Amino acid sequence: MSDLWFAWNWDPSLLIGLTLLGGVYCAAAGPWRARFADAHPVTRAQATWFLLGVFTLFIALVSPLDEWGDRYLFSAHMTQHLLLTLVAPPFLLLGTPGWMLRPFLRVPLIARGAHGLTLPLVAFALFNGDFLLWHLPAFYEATLQNPTIHIVEHLLFMATGILNWWVILSPLPELPAMPAPAQILYLFLSAVPATILGAMLVLAPTVIYPTYAAAPRVFGVGALDDQVVSGLIMAMPGGMVYLLALSLVFFAWMAREERADAAV
Repeated sequence: MSDLWFAWNWDPSLLIGLTLLGGVYCAAAGPWRARFADAHPVTRAQATWFLLGVFTLFIALVSPLDEWGDRYLFSAHMTQHLLLTLVAPPFLLLGTPGWMLRPFLRVPLIARGAHGLTLPLVAFALFNGDFLLWHLPAFYEATLQNPTIHIVEHLLFMATGILNWWVILSPLPELPAMPAPAQILYLFLSAVPATILGAMLVLAPTVIYPTYAAAPRVFGVGALDDQVVSGLIMAMPGGMVYLLALSLVFFAWMAREERADAAV
């Protein structure tokens, strides 16, 4: 049992990818910044947010959480998914200044694709469709049995997670975030699919995923109880992330309105 705490995933591709992500950001913020025409110094807050995003990815993909989720506990896998979709993406966006991304928009194909993918309805559909698809039993089991499919799943989670949060936290005025009232509605609706899926997991009378039904039991958690906990994780901490974001958007909007009224 104690070995489970040392089951870190030191896959070289993961370590190289995370190192490159953090390294390229630090280089762009430092020695490469002079190459960007409209660059300005990265603030300490931005750097902190971005590095927190990289650290979140490290915890999700390298820590024992990855091994627990793949072999033993659905609840660990669900926690990993929430880190990849609801925690790391907003951290990375909060830490990325628009000038780092603007050069990509000079490529016409990328610019057209970005404009289409960051439309709110498109971002909402892609993120929630992707999240729900991978939790269908056939697709979920495929990710546990095939490492390549699992990598694709994680990459899509992160990519669609960025799109989902882009409409709230866009760092580029060329691809703007929605107005505050629309953001509030978007965040409220975003919590609905995961809440429904979480409720289905909580109320299911049997274990849905065969891998977890047959997995060795660890930490004294039965397979059905583990599934219930997974549903609660999806519905409650996941919903709380959206509620927190909605509250922050609302109060920031109200503060702007009060300042505008005071200036009249």
